[in-house]
Amino acid sequence: MDNYTIPAEVRLTETHEYIRVEDGRALIGISHVAAERLGDIVYVDLPENGQTIEKGETFGSVESVKAASDLYMPVSGEIISINTQLADEPDLINQDCYGDGWMIEVEMSNPDELNSLLTAKSYMDFVENAAENS
Repeated sequence: MDNYTIPAEVRLTETHEYIRVEDGRALIGISHVAAERLGDIVYVDLPENGQTIEKGETFGSVESVKAASDLYMPVSGEIISINTQLADEPDLINQDCYGDGWMIEVEMSNPDELNSLLTAKSYMDFVENAAENS
């Protein structure tokens, strides 16, 4: 595992999605662990603006040279923006997953769902434990 720094304000899921809430906006993407495991990402399938998706439901998928993987909502909410830059530059996810590689912006319908997500430290503990037990 590399020594990638997860921003302190980020919360994560055991399926490797992250959410960062700033000024009432919730940006969602995949973690550096997921991007690293997938390898070079070549395509991203994202939902339309205005869709409402529940926590745990699929909101899209990513394809890499190695595999395709579904993306799961870390919280319930309405899609208010998608990162259109990923259509032409899906490798932004590999380069800067927590920055320019964000995928969707959501208006959360239940901000309390954030409390069920992992902190950066608990996420890295989960990843390390999973690696040891595989």
